[in-house]
Amino acid sequence: MAIGTGGGPPLGASLRLVNRPFDPARAAEIIEAHAHLEGALLPVLRALADEFGWIPDEAAALAAEQLNLSRAEVHGAVTFYHDFRREPPGRHVLRLCRAEACQARGGREVEAQAKAALGLDFGDTSADGAITLEAAYCLGLCASGPAAMFDGRPMAGLTGDRLEQLIASSRDATNPLSSPSGGSPAGGRDGGLTRVFVPKDAAARAVGADEVAAALEEAARTAGRPIEIVRTGSRGLFRLETLVEVETPEGRIGYGPVRPEDVPGLIEAGMLDGGEHPLRIGRPEALPFFARQQRLTFARCGVVDPKSLDDYRAHGGLAGLEAARRISREEIVTAIQASRLRGRGGAGFPAGIKWDAVRRAEGKRKFVVVNADEGDSGTFADRMLMEGDPFGLIEGMLIAALAVGANKGFVYIRSEYPDAVAAMTAAVEVARESGLLADFPIEIRIGAGAYVCGEETAMLESLEGRRGQVRAKPPLPAHAGLFGEPTLIHNVLTLAAAPTILAEGAGDYADLGFGRSRGTITVQLAGDVRNGGLFETPFGITLGELVNDIGGGTQSGRPVRAVQVGGPLGAYFPPSLFDTPFDYEAFLARDGLIGHAGVVVFAEGVDMARQARFAFEFCAAESCGKCTPCRIGAVRGAEAIDAILQGPAPEASLELVKDLCETMKYGSLCALGGLTPLPVLSALKHFPEDFARVRSRT
Repeated sequence: MAIGTGGGPPLGASLRLVNRPFDPARAAEIIEAHAHLEGALLPVLRALADEFGWIPDEAAALAAEQLNLSRAEVHGAVTFYHDFRREPPGRHVLRLCRAEACQARGGREVEAQAKAALGLDFGDTSADGAITLEAAYCLGLCASGPAAMFDGRPMAGLTGDRLEQLIASSRDATNPLSSPSGGSPAGGRDGGLTRVFVPKDAAARAVGADEVAAALEEAARTAGRPIEIVRTGSRGLFRLETLVEVETPEGRIGYGPVRPEDVPGLIEAGMLDGGEHPLRIGRPEALPFFARQQRLTFARCGVVDPKSLDDYRAHGGLAGLEAARRISREEIVTAIQASRLRGRGGAGFPAGIKWDAVRRAEGKRKFVVVNADEGDSGTFADRMLMEGDPFGLIEGMLIAALAVGANKGFVYIRSEYPDAVAAMTAAVEVARESGLLADFPIEIRIGAGAYVCGEETAMLESLEGRRGQVRAKPPLPAHAGLFGEPTLIHNVLTLAAAPTILAEGAGDYADLGFGRSRGTITVQLAGDVRNGGLFETPFGITLGELVNDIGGGTQSGRPVRAVQVGGPLGAYFPPSLFDTPFDYEAFLARDGLIGHAGVVVFAEGVDMARQARFAFEFCAAESCGKCTPCRIGAVRGAEAIDAILQGPAPEASLELVKDLCETMKYGSLCALGGLTPLPVLSALKHFPEDFARVRSRT
């Protein structure tokens, strides 16, 4: 699979490197430019890191002085977040994804080959200063891994050999991945030109979408058929990327997967008129993968221009907001309650209860905060929606603000999603210029590489400019959240469901689903699966249907051995549990969880003891450190599994693992420590043979 690149997003949207020498005067300018923000420390550190590639002690001291903070507060934040380097990086930074979905697609082998080729471990820089190697724990490219980022640009379908070529090319001072992004300006439309749609979704860019767009533009010009290229989101079947669609009288006709070298032949075959070609797939929505879906939240993703508010309106956008404006706050909340919408972030808590609690709460100000710090392996729905239909999230925030009386909104996006940051930033600016945000300003905040900030109170701490450590509850954020004021916190998909509910009716939404789980769920199929991608369907479909029927079984052709649902804190289910309906309570009854609905498939050959060890390793790396069971238990757990695998007393170590899991489950302050036992205990329960073999694993 080709490795794609493209023009980088704007300042602050990626971990771009410029290798500028540290300049105290420039650092002071950056700090001053951000000092007016509430909770300014994280934006300041983010901007300093973007400017210089690292944060020298002198810069931290300047930040403390200008923001009226202690040096300890600034030092604490710098050392807490993985993104903030304290030493200069190399000319290039290679970040390899280590998450489970990439592991299932050969990521461990690619990682080993990269380390051997570079002679580096994670966090090291080569002696010639050419390259710094870093770890990432999910890049949202889970259906097309192994994945990486090179200077903030997405890469997917990596092989060890291709990675070695990249490493070799990075030894010079130029960027080996620079290329034009291709595509027409936002919102520009010329009715006399054939419209060609090329995704700008990160997963499409990671396999060459930008190069395909540039090749299309050039080939069409050469053929005397200038075209208008519209950069959309992805429809969500990643084996077809880059999926190119052409507007014809019969509708949009798709071709995929298209590589740059395919373009001349496609143009010659009459692609611009919907002509026949081996890559022609017809109308994408007619493919079984899409035809079986019931898309509500993702109805526009891959269809509309994400930068065009007019395109959003033309496809039903803002109808929910208009409906909300015609009724009272109480009636909006009643509609959310009647829809039986539950939080799509993992816990499945009824959204209407949250909305009503914030509506009733007293405060000088109220906030709506979007938790877009989705970092679970196997999940990419938040990223896809923000990149492909950002106005859907903005509309959901506006409806929520009307309902609860909020004055301001924040969208907290993980730094590993630079394309999503760029898309949301552009959409917010369009919405602001249109007057949509006149009474409800929205601010984009970028995280700094801390998985624990996906926990709502840790995210609030980060937004307020501190280390992202979990708060004890009560008080609940609905009563005392951001800056101590009532705050409605939801993840992306929960708020993005609100426009459909208000526009189409709460009853229609509630009629879909299974048991207490109503509406649709956006399942993300990843790992070793043939049809990796996003599948939106009503709750109730079984896990087996998703993996074997919709997913098409494994990409490798080997039998399925295990499926992890719910990210790194989710349980491993064997095929004997494939009759489990996709429903919060059904998974809970079998000691599992849906989480963010990521489904990671592992084929025969996976070492489940090693996967259990990785769960502890991940928790140890990402723990905020506030509570002992999580901070210490994860480290001791990894050591105990090492003892099981290497002897001399595996049975005693096995009991220790179980005891540690019990302590972490009931003693941890948040779900990171509390749910880490799920993957460990499920591996022990369903795959005991992998723990019985006492041998050294490298």
